[in-house]
Amino acid sequence: MTESSNNSRRHSSAVVDGPGKAASRAMLRAVGFNDEDFKKPQVGVASTWSMVTPCNSHIGELAEHARDGADAAGGKGVIFNTITISDGIANGTEGMKYSLVSREVIADSIETVAGCEGFDGLVAIGGCDKNMPGCVMGLARLNRPSVFVYGGTIMPGEGHTDIVSVFEAMGAHSRGDIDLIELKNIEETAIPGPGSCGGMYTANTMASAIEALGMSLPGSSAQNAISRDKREDCEAAGEAVLALLANDIKPSDIMTREAFENAVTVVIALGGSTNAVLHLVAMARTIGVELSLKDFTEIGKRVPVVADLRPSGHYMMSELVAIGGIQPLMKILLDAGLLHGDCLTVTGKTLAENLADVEPYPLDQKIIAPLGNPLKAESHLRILHGNLAPEGAVAKITGKEGTRFSGSARVFGSEEEAQARINDGTVVAGDVIVIRYEGPKGGPGMREMLTPTSAIMGRGLGSDVALITDGRFSGGSHGFVVGHVSPEAFEGGPLALVEDGDTITIDAVADTIEVAVSDDELIRRRAAWRQPTPRYRRGVLAKYARLVSSASTGAVTDNEE
Repeated sequence: MTESSNNSRRHSSAVVDGPGKAASRAMLRAVGFNDEDFKKPQVGVASTWSMVTPCNSHIGELAEHARDGADAAGGKGVIFNTITISDGIANGTEGMKYSLVSREVIADSIETVAGCEGFDGLVAIGGCDKNMPGCVMGLARLNRPSVFVYGGTIMPGEGHTDIVSVFEAMGAHSRGDIDLIELKNIEETAIPGPGSCGGMYTANTMASAIEALGMSLPGSSAQNAISRDKREDCEAAGEAVLALLANDIKPSDIMTREAFENAVTVVIALGGSTNAVLHLVAMARTIGVELSLKDFTEIGKRVPVVADLRPSGHYMMSELVAIGGIQPLMKILLDAGLLHGDCLTVTGKTLAENLADVEPYPLDQKIIAPLGNPLKAESHLRILHGNLAPEGAVAKITGKEGTRFSGSARVFGSEEEAQARINDGTVVAGDVIVIRYEGPKGGPGMREMLTPTSAIMGRGLGSDVALITDGRFSGGSHGFVVGHVSPEAFEGGPLALVEDGDTITIDAVADTIEVAVSDDELIRRRAAWRQPTPRYRRGVLAKYARLVSSASTGAVTDNEE
């Protein structure tokens, strides 16, 4: 076989062209390649299929549709797998420490397989919190023509329930409000089938952000997991990669500073998860774009919250899908001058071109409020600073919790310790729960605090206590909660110096988080503080702890030296 000069085969030609690559071709013939296939651009399809979670249990079939789309457009699709974990299963356990770590492993694995095998372009299909940003980070590192596909949202459970309903029912049971029979009924009916968690939790937040970023086809973020639309989305993604190859459009052409501003804007308008801050900063850092916590504050001043979606609102993503998804919202934001319409997308067109013919929402819909009468005039994502968080912290304040909380610190050195004290009634109204040594290095892994926040809600304390942590929160968490406190306690951040009874004040208007302790006293406490022994010495958690950056810079592991 002769070597190819086809620019769309820039990478695969080095693997399969010429007499010197006969061994490579022999291996590929065994998995279904023929002579004609060696002349085609190779499109890797990164599948996050597994039985680990309903978010991803259907993605194996979707990957086949993406492969078929690439094949129909003149490419050769090659499916490979990467991992996923389940936050919903692991929350509240030691296993949750692997959650954020998995984002880095996913990015590493996609980069590794595609870099090794010489794929010319890629489709990545994700359906859960960490595999979505992990996929996009892997695509960004490779910087080859690529499309991300969201696996789609789950349908509501019986009685308009979802996974957060189960967590909150656990808290209600511990309080004695419901019995075991009621708890079991919610457990058995809340998750009716495949798809990602149904509210504007982290999965749907990140899917929406990635579509707004331009890395997904229009509509990909707002489709039901089991639907013709989702299957067609996957086929179209496979086809789109061939067009991107023909025009040499890469992630770096799409994932620009302005595109990230679009993503932040859409996340705010939707009332999205605090995890979007962490993941968008990490994704931007990976592609070489400057995005900081300060940008969320600046954009948040001009963008209102308009979506009445769970966890703080009423509706689920499937109900937003039914009225048109996020495309009409993006058109509203564009027309109001809140989006950059000239950003390139994976369609090969600009955002404005993609939105030109989008139909408005039905007049009688109640999910998306008018920009002139929003649910909240400014962002719900508040970036706080103060003597407890010199590098910043992230709060999700919708306004329903109030905008200021001052209370007495009740300090815990782990999530499990805090959970036990919430359940046994030790935590009372007026407390500011402090959960420390759960940051990127200290956990390690920056666990989500969905179990304690759900227990707080279930015990009826949602309006009466606050919770601050150097860990994270699930997109399903709500209440007066502050996470990502940086620097983290394990690194000697001020959170390590808080003592029981200290007065802590959180102000989501002034965007401050302060402990009422003098500078001299904090200096005295710091002198007496000793860094805890690392919880892991070997394995992936120890490796992660050695490499990971601060939460304020995205908690990434591929840092430049």
